[in-house]
Amino acid sequence: MKKWSFLVLIPVFLFITISSSFADHVIAWGFNSYGQCDVPEPNTGFLAVSGGMWHSLGLKADGSVFAWGDNEDGQCYVPEPNTGFVDVSAGYYFSLALKDDGSVWAWGKNSSGQRDVPEPNSGYLAISAGGYHALGLKADGCIVAWGDNEDGQCNVPTPNSNFVTIVAGGRHSLGLKADGSIVAWGSNSHNQLDVPSPNTNFIGIAAGHYHSLGLKADGSVVAWGENEEGQCNVPEPNTGFVGICAGYSYSMGLKDDSSIIAWGDNGDYQTDVPQPNTGFEVFDAGTYHGLAIKGCPFNLTGDFDNNCIADFRDLDILTGQWLQVPGVPSADIAPYGGDNFVNMRDFVMMADNWLVDCYANPSDIACVPK
Repeated sequence: MKKWSFLVLIPVFLFITISSSFADHVIAWGFNSYGQCDVPEPNTGFLAVSGGMWHSLGLKADGSVFAWGDNEDGQCYVPEPNTGFVDVSAGYYFSLALKDDGSVWAWGKNSSGQRDVPEPNSGYLAISAGGYHALGLKADGCIVAWGDNEDGQCNVPTPNSNFVTIVAGGRHSLGLKADGSIVAWGSNSHNQLDVPSPNTNFIGIAAGHYHSLGLKADGSVVAWGENEEGQCNVPEPNTGFVGICAGYSYSMGLKDDSSIIAWGDNGDYQTDVPQPNTGFEVFDAGTYHGLAIKGCPFNLTGDFDNNCIADFRDLDILTGQWLQVPGVPSADIAPYGGDNFVNMRDFVMMADNWLVDCYANPSDIACVPK
């Protein structure tokens, strides 16, 4: 289930050659009865990971997807052609992947229509697979939802606009608005929809089965919903977080020093982050297992702040060098005059100068020289 959310809101994937000398490999821990922690060889060149119920997905730098673990419902049979993918998200027994043409591919279990991507299947910028439902974020800021809707988890509240990131939980959904507020819908059996006040200044979201997380602009994490296993008890010091993700009943946060903090249920050692707990750049929480990519896989062309990720923070740096928008000091340019949020809409407006593949996505930052 794809539940992680970095400070940059939308993950970035670049397709370039990777040297085997770099430590761009996946670390996995926790429940492993189905081999979901047994990363296939060669364990190198990964850019993104996602954990489902008993399976895992990994995105390679060449745009291919690797899948491992439980395959009873075909959730590890990646469709051909296995190329051109830019994002992955694992649900409970199904898988989603986003192509560089903006289409969503789905495979695995389809008991609730979770693989039936609505038409037109185009223009997607982000995806998230939940328990038995799925979400897709369109370029115009609206959310498309499909699959199980027993608890209303596919009934996106109106106005369905100005969303910048999405996450699907077990039976609920979250969307982050451009104004930094969180919208929640679906099951509220454990108050997982009750976003604590003030519902402002959020820059990231994550959803477990019965709980939710929000990342604030000041680097703190807010948690709400079921707390029986302590999954909402954010460890102190609650500062310096740059990413969050949520498993079934546990939570994880990525710190600005590249370490991972985990809390909540540890019945399968899913909160025991392997040592040395440093050098992590990308991570995700499966239902009962954790995944993370250790090390910087390559020298990213657009990585101006040298954190191994070419992202919207780099765009802020970029704008001071070459973007000429009178009175606008940062990458917040959409619409002109800004909306106080650096997001994909800003990126689309900036990309006209150097877009190379006819599809505006964060990987285009690779076209910008340092």
